[in-house]
Amino acid sequence: MNVLIIGASRGLGLEFVRQYRAAGARITATARDEAALDRLHAHGARALKLDVADTASVSGLAWLIDGEAFDVVVINAGVYGPSTAGLETPTLDDFNHVMHTNVLAPMRLLPQIAEALAPGARVAIISSKMGSIGLRASTAGWLYRASKAAVNSVMKDASLALAGKATVVSFHPGWVRTDMGGAGADIDASTSIAGMRTVLASVKPADTGSFFNYDGQRLAW
Repeated sequence: MNVLIIGASRGLGLEFVRQYRAAGARITATARDEAALDRLHAHGARALKLDVADTASVSGLAWLIDGEAFDVVVINAGVYGPSTAGLETPTLDDFNHVMHTNVLAPMRLLPQIAEALAPGARVAIISSKMGSIGLRASTAGWLYRASKAAVNSVMKDASLALAGKATVVSFHPGWVRTDMGGAGADIDASTSIAGMRTVLASVKPADTGSFFNYDGQRLAW
């Protein structure tokens, strides 16, 4: 299996690398800094330097993966932004940082990877249940929520554009004990990634455009 993980410097992305490598997959993974690239090398991955928030960096990805045929692609890179509890107006800098990383980056990345997909590939965007409008019962982190609702829309459009070539889905990884999720979260990264890998291995073309929990439960938009 040939796998591409975008945003693999730590947390969920690095655990994707670890588990797919343990399963014998060939891994290409991206990170922004040299220390993270060294960690990826140590896990046996082909490590590529990529900053998803940088236009020039993303525009060079297609060249770096030219000739590849990925069976699985995971777009994991993302940021939370400011912690807010109500209608607290974000600064322009915060808005741009979150939206550029969580929404614009996938919109730039998906065209870059489209020609590097194997027939029947599976493409996953790591989203969040916080982006669901139907399931929403809190206003906490409303900028992050807006970005994840938007990236679910991006995923749906990608599923239509890549119909017949790839199955495209988004995931809520669970509330995971990572730097973003915090020490009090519900599950560890190993459990989250194992669940998402199981779902990715089982989805069919008819599932394209779906929003899943890490354990395979379908989530409302």
